[in-house]
Amino acid sequence: MTETEELRLLHAISSLAASSDDPSVATREMLSLITGAFGAEASLFAFQNPETGKLEIEAATGLPEGFERSFSPGRGVPGWSAWHAEPLLVADTALDVRSRPILPQTRCEMAAPLLLADGRALGVVALERSTPAAYGAADLLRLVRLAREATAVLHRVWELRHLRGKARQLEALITTGQALVGKLEQGELFETLARDATAMVQAKSCAFFVHEAAAETLRLGSYTGAPETLSPEGDLPLRQCLAASAIRTRKPVSFTDIQSPEFADLADLPKDPSLHSVLAVPVLFEGEVIGVLAIFMDRIRIFDNEERRLCSALASLGAVALQNSRLYSRVFMSEESLRKNERLTTLGLLAAEIAHEIRNPLTVLKLLLGGLGLDFDQGDPRHTDVRVIGEKLNQLESIVSRVLNFAKAPTSLHARHQMTEIIEDTLVLTRLKLAQSNIRVVFEPPAQPVVVEAHKGQLQQVILNLLINSMQAMPDGGQIQLRLGTESREFSGFAVLDVEDTGAGIPDAIQGRIFDSFLSGRPDGTGLGLAIAKRVLLGHNGDIRLVKSNPAGTTLRVTLPLARN
Repeated sequence: MTETEELRLLHAISSLAASSDDPSVATREMLSLITGAFGAEASLFAFQNPETGKLEIEAATGLPEGFERSFSPGRGVPGWSAWHAEPLLVADTALDVRSRPILPQTRCEMAAPLLLADGRALGVVALERSTPAAYGAADLLRLVRLAREATAVLHRVWELRHLRGKARQLEALITTGQALVGKLEQGELFETLARDATAMVQAKSCAFFVHEAAAETLRLGSYTGAPETLSPEGDLPLRQCLAASAIRTRKPVSFTDIQSPEFADLADLPKDPSLHSVLAVPVLFEGEVIGVLAIFMDRIRIFDNEERRLCSALASLGAVALQNSRLYSRVFMSEESLRKNERLTTLGLLAAEIAHEIRNPLTVLKLLLGGLGLDFDQGDPRHTDVRVIGEKLNQLESIVSRVLNFAKAPTSLHARHQMTEIIEDTLVLTRLKLAQSNIRVVFEPPAQPVVVEAHKGQLQQVILNLLINSMQAMPDGGQIQLRLGTESREFSGFAVLDVEDTGAGIPDAIQGRIFDSFLSGRPDGTGLGLAIAKRVLLGHNGDIRLVKSNPAGTTLRVTLPLARN
């Protein structure tokens, strides 16, 4: 081989970095070029597998059928060259015990390591001829230079493929994160998390386990493999689970081969003989493990730090989505509870109104009965009738009085409260629903504390009703602004809270009657929210009124007496 031919060969190898993005294709083409240039009868490119430590043949020519495609470093001329990271020429294989040629007729071998910048051997390229001394020292030097260029090309191609793979994984991570945010049903969330983890790292299957810290158990949430291989019923004791190691360390933990005998009795491993390596990733939220992702591979695999970080990022997204789902579920339960309370409150108010209306005629009946002068003799049956009528009227009056007293807010539950705290606590209850409805809340607490003497729960009910009404008036999103201040009236101080929204406004026809019971502008409304708010505030010596309402929005004003010093 002349110097010009060598330069052309180096250029051809170098060009593969731009023309090929597949390491296997680039390796085969380089081997073809080198084999042809040296007239080799057999040749190979072998790379070291970091998981097994063996050299595995990636490309070869003249390889006999059934030839073993992996071998230990140090075995044969290629193995010796890779192990010592040095080139080796064997002029006559019959005279060198290190030789283990591919072809039985081989009499001359040479090999050059594929060296990385740090001196480690990535692999080896080896050539064989059937003629003794077919290659000389000059040929070995040329092979070393070609191996150096081949290493640089392969490194660039591998790096490009690696970067593209990471880009796909990051894109999948972003897509998964966007999908998880919208999952409010926990079962669907578990399935999405396990399915996307499987696809992202090209795993065979993935399981998501829910961690119950108090009971020290795991419960299977979802599994992407065959259901019959992993379908444990009920809770799994943590001490019988492989995932316990990830929970204890709060870090991703990997195991190379779960088919080993020591893993046979673990309850959270699938009964699938095709699975080997597993990566268990804790799902953490604010330092607490709420679940574990178990990612299973169908081959021996050593998970690198980048894969661990990627899976941890996916687990973090899953943790936020799961917590969001739980909080949203609590909000819905709170809303249902509030609706029940609202109905009970309405029944109480209705009962109070009925009792109030009954008490007046009862008083009249008692007065009239006493004024009739029906004083019959003891033996006269009518004497007993008059006595029974009087007792029943007293009994009815007692029942009415109990109903009226029960309907009153117990003064013992009244206490001094800061309005700012009541408002902020109520906003916490509705923050998820507000965010889901694309509604922005603006509230700037006043510089000075605004203190009232009131029943905290009832005031929260009033503010909650106003917020819900505003949300329902803005189906496409908008803004709610709360302004809290004070004002003086005839030697008395009042807290003033304005609730302003950007909804479509209240119809003109019902603006004067919005605080009447059972009046609603919505087909699904009960017409009780504002009526209850009005009654509660009147019971606190306060009031609520409509300040303005038009197509640009509505403002309602709540006033309450300030607590006395």
